[in-house]
Amino acid sequence: MPTQEPVTVDVIVLGGGPVGENLAQYAIEDSDLTAAIVEAERYGGECSYWACIPSKALLRPAQVATTSAHLQGVVPTDVDRDALLARRDEWVAHYDDTGQAEWVEDAGIRPVRGHGRLVGEREIEVEDEGGVRRLRARRAVVIATGSEPVVPPAFRNVIPWGSRDATGVREVPDRIAVIGGGVVACEAATWMAALGSRVTMLVRGPGLLQRMEPFVGEVVTDSLRAKGVDVRLSTEASECERAEAQDTGIGRVHGGPVRLTTGSGTIEADEVLVAAGRRPRLGDVGLDAVGLTEDDVTAGRLPEWLTAVGDAGGGPPLTHWGKYRARVVGARIAAEADGSPTEPDPDGVPVPQVVFTDPQVASVGMTARAAEEAGHDVVTSEVPFGGAAGGALLRDDASGRVSLVVDRPTGRLLGATFVGTEAGELLHAATIAIVGRVPVHLLRHAVPAFPTASELWLRLLEQLPRDLRRT
Repeated sequence: MPTQEPVTVDVIVLGGGPVGENLAQYAIEDSDLTAAIVEAERYGGECSYWACIPSKALLRPAQVATTSAHLQGVVPTDVDRDALLARRDEWVAHYDDTGQAEWVEDAGIRPVRGHGRLVGEREIEVEDEGGVRRLRARRAVVIATGSEPVVPPAFRNVIPWGSRDATGVREVPDRIAVIGGGVVACEAATWMAALGSRVTMLVRGPGLLQRMEPFVGEVVTDSLRAKGVDVRLSTEASECERAEAQDTGIGRVHGGPVRLTTGSGTIEADEVLVAAGRRPRLGDVGLDAVGLTEDDVTAGRLPEWLTAVGDAGGGPPLTHWGKYRARVVGARIAAEADGSPTEPDPDGVPVPQVVFTDPQVASVGMTARAAEEAGHDVVTSEVPFGGAAGGALLRDDASGRVSLVVDRPTGRLLGATFVGTEAGELLHAATIAIVGRVPVHLLRHAVPAFPTASELWLRLLEQLPRDLRRT
């Protein structure tokens, strides 16, 4: 292939998802720096086309339909399958990234189409249909290539669905087996059941969403079972077979029936979705050319000119967290370029997360167990989601629980978990309280409006020991 003339910019970002876009934007705004983003697929990345956006486009109407059946005074409705998939397609711009690519250019960032890999210090080689080009970075190269699904060996020969197939569903299977008990598995089981599939979840562990407070998995399990999902805990498929496995395209059934062998018998499904976790996408970014391994990247053992952010860096695999780290790193690159002082990262920035099941799960900071293991003297508070009028009014059979984890010596909030209708909207207040290190006795003076679900904060604070509620 012909090699084009090299292009030199200050910052090169490998990966055009929201993390890469945020980093490049923060690096060049209010500075004289230049940047290029190299992207082989679609600008906007996994989140825009195959993860966060399409999954929430599918889940929100399903949640509204469920609520309509549990709210007196409303005529119950149902999901219109074709309209729901059309809504998904609109939110992903019909998988066309023209608008995202235009944003990159309008932001003053150079878009470079093709697969980029390191070939030397601050040097990138990009291969596309037109040939090979070289990019050189004066200051920094950033790896923001995201992550890829992990497929255990037992499932590889049957060409299972991954998360892209689930969010990009075109042919709704009558029966689908979901492997896993994490966020992707729980959310996908929710929308596939809403689309009419008979869903069986095979969960290797004793519960769903095991990294959260124990009551989270209990509430979500009960909710999924109420929707007709067959949740099988402590169950693993030892074998998986399909006679006519073939890749028929994203979101389409990949062949004939699948047979899964478990310790309690055989399960047959029309499709199997493997949601067994993700790993940084680092396999072909040229690490060996600069003497590095994937372990070096995830451990942060990198030369000063090279950074990895987002999923590629091995941090929490959440878009908003990756964008936060990208903003921090991008601003730091800009500050160092013009000699401005850089502020150190604050200690203990908490990671917020919302799981868009029905009911929603929202959590931030430490669980009680994690706080105890970290050496904190912990006090907890827990109340039912319907324990405040605002929470109960959202749905006639409002289910769920909410909890706080507090450090006794300082009275500061360490963690919070909310499970209930629209629970995600309660989360940011907890995040602010943790970042601001606000003692809980001051939170008592943050007056919640009546009747809103935010009154749950008052119920939680009232459950704490008197010495922590002092004014």
